[in-house]
Amino acid sequence: MTRNNKVQFAIVDIETTGGNPKFDKITEIAIYIYDGEKIIDEFTTLINPECNIPSFITQMTGITNEMVAEAPKFFEVAKKIVEITDNRIFVAHNVNFDYNFIKNEFLRLGYNYCRKKLCTVVLSRKAFPGKKSYSLGNITHELGICINNRHRAAGDAFATALLFDKIFKQNTFISNLSSYSGLNSDIVEKINNLPEDTGIYYFYNLSSEIIYIGKSINIKDRVYSHFYNGNDQKDNEMKFQIANISFEITGSEMIALITESLEIKKHKPFYNRLQRKKYDCWGIYYYYNENNYICLKLERNRNMNAIPLMSFENRKEALKQLNDFVEKYQLCQKLCELYNSNSCCFHYHIGQCKGACVNEEPVDKYNKRVLQLLNSLNIFKNKSFFIIDKGRNADEKAVIKIENGKFVGFGYIGVQFATTENLHDCIVSCNDNRDVISIIKRNILKNNYEKIIYF
Repeated sequence: MTRNNKVQFAIVDIETTGGNPKFDKITEIAIYIYDGEKIIDEFTTLINPECNIPSFITQMTGITNEMVAEAPKFFEVAKKIVEITDNRIFVAHNVNFDYNFIKNEFLRLGYNYCRKKLCTVVLSRKAFPGKKSYSLGNITHELGICINNRHRAAGDAFATALLFDKIFKQNTFISNLSSYSGLNSDIVEKINNLPEDTGIYYFYNLSSEIIYIGKSINIKDRVYSHFYNGNDQKDNEMKFQIANISFEITGSEMIALITESLEIKKHKPFYNRLQRKKYDCWGIYYYYNENNYICLKLERNRNMNAIPLMSFENRKEALKQLNDFVEKYQLCQKLCELYNSNSCCFHYHIGQCKGACVNEEPVDKYNKRVLQLLNSLNIFKNKSFFIIDKGRNADEKAVIKIENGKFVGFGYIGVQFATTENLHDCIVSCNDNRDVISIIKRNILKNNYEKIIYF
């Protein structure tokens, strides 16, 4: 992938209404075409998402509902996006975020958008090792690249283009991007033939032992990343032990997560043990303060005797969920231990908090909203239901069964047979465990499923 072979790159950045490509929409897109020496073309526009832009998104990007009201809808610019990125490699910082949003917008139009991808986060780690952070703001600052209009598509895309230019001009590095140095041809062929679908994958050693199990919404991309994650000691050691690769398409991301968890517990692969996921490291807890307001807080589960409302793999994930709860239920930042102050919280100043932090909002009114949240989290208590999700193809659905609050198992059923009576018969029994319950609860709260059927 050198300048001599005339490969061109579409360097992309988008702004959105949220972080979930399945439900959120694009509000702005910028694309710069780079030919290995300079930018030769560009396209940028606001996009009408045909839905409300949350206030916290507007605070970050500056994009308001009024700004996009007269902007083109995605279908009106879709042809231009296809044409300008055609036969070009899709490049972005945290590329899967931008790519998956654009791909999902096209799927809503019935079109399968597919491009080769490169991630400037991954490339930066290899080209400029040893940096403290590879976020766009930090890595560009360290390299002397100025970002004008941060968190706007054109500003971030142009900064990404300048970053990619610095990476690209390290010819000895870029020339190795398309090779699998040190791997045998059979493994290279297997990687190239992997599907770009949601599911789990297995790595085997020469003794046919499973040494690693992973999951991804794009199996091919995720497996590919193991061979180019140059700063990851585990990947660097593991990739040369891989003698075979297999995969299982699940369709449903929730079932991929469940299957990964169950399979790791069953097979105990060596490299999963080295980097074992802890789904319950951090939790969200509640308590009553001295004024009888119900308060929420984040805490390590090992420090608490109580059962958490929700559990998370890390603090960052837990913090994001708590902020989402504050936004959705209009809770007080201070009473959720997200704002440290002797007076009111920040949201009170901008009119989003009703004053519980300074005892202005009556306790019963504030607690009513918190109790609505607590009830929404009590989704498993003695309840029996099926979770219906995307299947492995268009003719089937994935089914997860919860009975009397316990995980029973999952299976697949043809769309034409998906009646409540038939759903029971398609389930393959699995052992209930806390990790799986945490996975299901988090995905339900994220609306990462199609529907729920109670029985």
